[in-house]
Amino acid sequence: MNSHPSMTPQAPAGLEDLFAGYQRFRAEVWPERRKLFEALARDGQSPRALVIACSDSRVDPAMVFNAAPGELFIVRNVANLVPPYKPDGDYHGTSAAIEFAVCVLEVPRIIVLGHAMCGGVRALLNGFPDGTRDFVQPWMTGIAAEARRRTLACTPVEAEEAQAQCELETVKLSLRNLLTFPFVAERIASGSLTLHGGSFDIRTGLWSRLVDGQFTPIA
Repeated sequence: MNSHPSMTPQAPAGLEDLFAGYQRFRAEVWPERRKLFEALARDGQSPRALVIACSDSRVDPAMVFNAAPGELFIVRNVANLVPPYKPDGDYHGTSAAIEFAVCVLEVPRIIVLGHAMCGGVRALLNGFPDGTRDFVQPWMTGIAAEARRRTLACTPVEAEEAQAQCELETVKLSLRNLLTFPFVAERIASGSLTLHGGSFDIRTGLWSRLVDGQFTPIA
């Protein structure tokens, strides 16, 4: 009996499709994009925008904007929220990414990308499911309480309309919170940085851009 382990690693159960996807990437995509990756490795990154998006698996910012590697610096969290500026000893993953993108990479624009059917927003409006009390609930209630108040103050009781309105309010809230970061505000004042907001509807594929306080679909 051969006691030597197989030289071909076996994918753990459930990961076969992902491993197969990697193999297709190496066989089909990598040869076409090799020069791009080599240039990014050699010259470093200079992304066109920082995108702050939700972690929802159905919303891929690079796919929505048809962006190539190196074009977008992407931060994803629950409900695409930006917390207020608060430098202290706590862990601030989103704020750290904003600082790096703005102060080191010097991105010229920041885009807050909301989306329809957001689970974080649904929990904020209707109650948090078991298993989300340690981190999701304080994240949402600590940052997005204002979005919930604004929604319930001006929206009919219909759950679907309240959900959609609150999703848009989180985008506006995140944009306002970005202005509390001194290095963001300074660059906006100098004209080297601009802020943008929008929402992607996973049901229709339409992206609505925030202009003058209103979300307008872009066909």
